[in-house]
Amino acid sequence: MASMNDIARRAGVSIATVSRVLNNSGSVNEATRARILKAIKDLKYQPSRVAKRLRSKSVSSNLLGVLIPDIQNPFYVDVLRGIEDIAYTNNYAIIMCNYSQDEKKEKLYLEILQSEAIDGLIAAPANEQDVQLKKMVREGLPVVCVDRGLQDEDVDIVVVDNREGAFKAVEHLIKLGRRRIAYISGLQTIPSSRYREKGYLDALSSYQIPVVPELIKHGDSKYEGGLVLCEELLNLPEPPDAVFTGNNLITLGALESIHKHQLRIPDDIAIVGFDDMIWSSSLNPSLTAVRQPAYDIGQRACELLLQRISEPGRACIKMILKTELIVRRST
Repeated sequence: MASMNDIARRAGVSIATVSRVLNNSGSVNEATRARILKAIKDLKYQPSRVAKRLRSKSVSSNLLGVLIPDIQNPFYVDVLRGIEDIAYTNNYAIIMCNYSQDEKKEKLYLEILQSEAIDGLIAAPANEQDVQLKKMVREGLPVVCVDRGLQDEDVDIVVVDNREGAFKAVEHLIKLGRRRIAYISGLQTIPSSRYREKGYLDALSSYQIPVVPELIKHGDSKYEGGLVLCEELLNLPEPPDAVFTGNNLITLGALESIHKHQLRIPDDIAIVGFDDMIWSSSLNPSLTAVRQPAYDIGQRACELLLQRISEPGRACIKMILKTELIVRRST
């Protein structure tokens, strides 16, 4: 990438003269200006946005960072859409970073976002003890967490009632007569996974159904994990008559396993997924699922962030949105 030094050498002038042309400040004769403009065009020079901001002494970059753990997960795609729509309406652009649930990658992206002088950040942290993200909050960067928060940190957050959503899903299966209900969880380092497991256990307890440890599987929140763990469940001497899955990627893996075993849904085994997908009604049979208002989560998070930027001293808000059980033909 060309620099101001390159332009100065090409045009045969000082860097200060190049700076005056770029910033349209000070007097430069027309012949010199023309040489500099030609050098800029020939070298395809793009001025540093951060440097331009510093030169202009602007208080805002009009840039927001968004840090998500898995762009393959349709839930985060919808969250991102909600964020982007509110940001665009308010004349902000976003930089999206997908860290693939890799803490080293997350650390790198946080450093990059800081170097870009973002005005604020919306993040789904890798874990509740995210040291670098906590440090950024304490240094005064406006931050809003989505889907998962930071332990012992006063920060705005937008989540859903994961425990209640899971309870409704498992209660639905129980009311249909299912008694051997399995749960395939996501990563246990993620609070939402733990709350969904609590909702599962709450429902069993409410209907006096014994907890069977072999029916609870802890995975990695990914498709492959759902496939492998559902295989383990279906290969048990007494397999489950229903399965509740912890997110939509796990659901897809579990469905593949069920089809490989040539089991009929819901006759042989029922399934409810946490997260409704756009194609849920197109599956055969259509999928019963806990719907999260993902787009709304993104919108609310961005609205909170913009408020935090304009009112840095206001009290933090924990926004808990409701889920909805969408009953279809898989139960």
